[in-house]
Amino acid sequence: MSSDVPIRPEPIIVARDLSKVYPVAIKEAGVVGTLRHFFRRTYHYIAAVQSMSFQIQPGEVVGFLGPNGAGKTTTLKMLAGLIYPSGGTLQVVGHMPYRREPAFLRQITLVMGQKQQLIWDLPAIDSLRINAAVYEIPEKEFRERVGELAELLDLQGKLKQPVRKLSLGERMKAELLAALIHRPQILFLDEPTLGLDVNAQAAVRQFLRDYNRRYGATVLLTSHYMADITALCERVLVISAGQLIYDGGLEELRQRFAPYREVKLELARPCPLAQLQVYGELRSEGDPGSSCEVRLWVRREHLTQTVAQLLADLEVLDLTVTDPPIEEVIRRVFAEGIPAARS
Repeated sequence: MSSDVPIRPEPIIVARDLSKVYPVAIKEAGVVGTLRHFFRRTYHYIAAVQSMSFQIQPGEVVGFLGPNGAGKTTTLKMLAGLIYPSGGTLQVVGHMPYRREPAFLRQITLVMGQKQQLIWDLPAIDSLRINAAVYEIPEKEFRERVGELAELLDLQGKLKQPVRKLSLGERMKAELLAALIHRPQILFLDEPTLGLDVNAQAAVRQFLRDYNRRYGATVLLTSHYMADITALCERVLVISAGQLIYDGGLEELRQRFAPYREVKLELARPCPLAQLQVYGELRSEGDPGSSCEVRLWVRREHLTQTVAQLLADLEVLDLTVTDPPIEEVIRRVFAEGIPAARS
């Protein structure tokens, strides 16, 4: 008996109550403290990740957001099998990552923007051949994959140069190529555009978008550049102090944590900031006491009334209404903390 209801694929990543706790040795100052530390150490424990549960479907591109020290990189390392979890269960493409089975390693890759795998003094193509040998990729297939990825990354003619001769953007692209030569199903990307200029960032984003569409790859991406997240991700996971505080759509995040519209005003003459604060939450200011260019956050339900009042009370040269920048929404999420996020 057939059914018209589509069958949802099994999640490719499943984490349940995932935790990681690090013991940190406590050492007192001085000789006595050193001797005591040598013979009988005491520890305090840091919970880097606490009871985190989520699922990711095949082909999803998910943003992973949080302040420095929130536990993003620790989570990625557990997903990639580099760190053993302290608690909970974890499955990635049907495998327990910490076992580091060859069948698992062939289906994932981990790219860290501040780390490199290419050999500095050799041409990038030589490092790629080493990776191809590790993954037992036949020569013909290797040449085809390198040609295809080099075209997507605009690296033609660059792979035979020593890595140290490449620009930072070209080097990051070559690192991506090396990480993807075995065509993994899952990409764990930790700050892949770190330190790149605007053009190089845009090129890397476009490549990741094309790679996801062409091969149906699943991507979990961390970045401090919100342009990476907004360009690539419809869904985001937000963590703070090792705890998952939001799992959902990027637009829903904006609606939930910033139920405001941003009103930008250009005034004919400076207006005292104390007067402007009556209309909404002041987000920018020029001179300490007054300003001609103003950004206000106004609650959506009060928007029409507030705009009408602004036009009636002030000499307005220009007025625009937009959604708040997602960067400021994320900062508000971190500032409000877990209780506000779960309310």
